[in-house]
Amino acid sequence: MKVLTEQELHNLAMNIVGKQLESEGYEFMGVNSKPKKNPQFVCLKDKKLHFVVVRNVKFPQDPKIYDIALMSKMKKHALQQDGRTYYAGVGLYNAVDQSLPVFLNEEYIIEYDGLIEI
Repeated sequence: MKVLTEQELHNLAMNIVGKQLESEGYEFMGVNSKPKKNPQFVCLKDKKLHFVVVRNVKFPQDPKIYDIALMSKMKKHALQQDGRTYYAGVGLYNAVDQSLPVFLNEEYIIEYDGLIEI
């Protein structure tokens, strides 16, 4: 069994958030799939810029808790562009035992409650 890498988990989290953004009518202006390069998505909706930071969160961390300093910095940047800032924490857990890593081609649990506006 192959354990998913940090980059693979991050990509999976980005796919989950990206599908939500697409379904809600956001137009992608920029996408960055590097985990430490922020924001992951720059979108346009209703003629306004939206900056979205995506994080893959491991068990037992709460995907709704974010890095306040990072998100404050992102919000300051977004406000300079008359934009809005969001955090999207996606919990990805092994479906059999949450204390185990997520494996390739094995079932997993998604804990994601949507965008959190900062």
